[in-house]
Amino acid sequence: MEVRDSNGTLLNEGDSVTVIKDLKVKGSSTTIKRGTVVKKIRLTEDEEEIEGRVDRAVMVLKTCFLKKV
Repeated sequence: MEVRDSNGTLLNEGDSVTVIKDLKVKGSSTTIKRGTVVKKIRLTEDEEEIEGRVDRAVMVLKTCFLKKV
């Protein structure tokens, strides 16, 4: 399974990524701002999603909104 970011760069377990667009968090009034760095990502079974810790909360993020650092 190959997981790629918005630019087509291959992502691996433990990589750091940057959010390229402001994202609203479902079920919350918070927003993940563009430029936020997500460190030590974990790959999921879905090629279009990763798990990462944002503001002390683990979230699932779509890879189309991420860029490898």
